[in-house]
Amino acid sequence: MSTPVASLSVQSPAPPKAQGGTLKLHSLAERQRRRQRLVLALRLAVLIVMLGGWELGVRAGAIDPFFFGQPSGIAAKLVEWIRDGTSIGPLWFQVWVTIYEAGAGFLIGSVLGILCGVVLGRNALLADVFSIYIKIANSIPRVVLGSIFIVALGLGAASKIALAVVMVFFVVFANAFQGVREADKNLIANARILGASRWAITRSVVMPSALSWILASLHVSFGFALVGAIVGEFLGARQGMGMLIATAQGSFDANGVFTAMIVIAVVALIAEGVLTLIEERLMSWRPEKTAGD
Repeated sequence: MSTPVASLSVQSPAPPKAQGGTLKLHSLAERQRRRQRLVLALRLAVLIVMLGGWELGVRAGAIDPFFFGQPSGIAAKLVEWIRDGTSIGPLWFQVWVTIYEAGAGFLIGSVLGILCGVVLGRNALLADVFSIYIKIANSIPRVVLGSIFIVALGLGAASKIALAVVMVFFVVFANAFQGVREADKNLIANARILGASRWAITRSVVMPSALSWILASLHVSFGFALVGAIVGEFLGARQGMGMLIATAQGSFDANGVFTAMIVIAVVALIAEGVLTLIEERLMSWRPEKTAGD
């Protein structure tokens, strides 16, 4: 007679998957940090080489500082403007005037461009009717429009804002229109089958599809808004960075022109950073790109 033997089952421990995944993420993050440090170092190296070569060229007599200025003179001019102000008033007030004009033109032009792009993109008849007029308006040189706005609206901020609006509108409109046209037709058809209204389709299907197009245009359009404000100030104004550049040009002050350009570039970089943060917040649903993408 055999005696039953109890069978013992020994469960092996699970492999440390979580630990391996954590190590992989840590390695990826470390590679991304190293690449960011490399990019920053290379950017600084390019800047040092450019400014150093420029300064050495002036000191060696190969570059005429009367026409092209020199980095040390530009730095001295920037310190002078910050400490003592410019020939037309405090530097920070000139920066604020230009930011106000460009910012107002950017907001108005972006809203109008998005609205018109979505409306015409969703309505083929309106797009066919107004397309010829939009092409004609877009073909008019912006400098001519700036002169018209100054004659009609005066030397104040209104003429600069109007020119910035025109500069921004066509960029945003073109991207919004194309983004609406590129919306997935199958999704739109399925939404119609489910009984969604035209407004619901536009809000829930078309706008998310066009959002990446619109945000891409905003990065470019703020630079155009700055250009519009500065060109308007250059044509005729009482204050602003464009007026400061015109004043420096009138006195053959190359260092002053380059200094004003550097200040404008800093403003543009700050605005680009703010727009990037907004884009990351609005497009947080997208998968993150790896360092090799």
